[in-house]
Amino acid sequence: MREKKQWLIVTFYTTSAAMAAEKACGQAGLPGRIIPVPREITADCGLGWRTAPENRERTESLFQSLSLETDGYHICML
Repeated sequence: MREKKQWLIVTFYTTSAAMAAEKACGQAGLPGRIIPVPREITADCGLGWRTAPENRERTESLFQSLSLETDGYHICML
């Protein structure tokens, strides 16, 4: 069994926002990926952006600059 790590999960209200976030992060060189939201977290669209917790400030800044509406920022063990 692989060891769990701590991750920052950003949740979104819509699938289109999640897809826009993925594209924006790719263009900005921000590491991460789209994942199904873990059961411990409730989210409207069911998709989230997973990245390392140390990327939180950069992620928030990017999403705010693009007016991407997020549902929440969560730290989870996955």
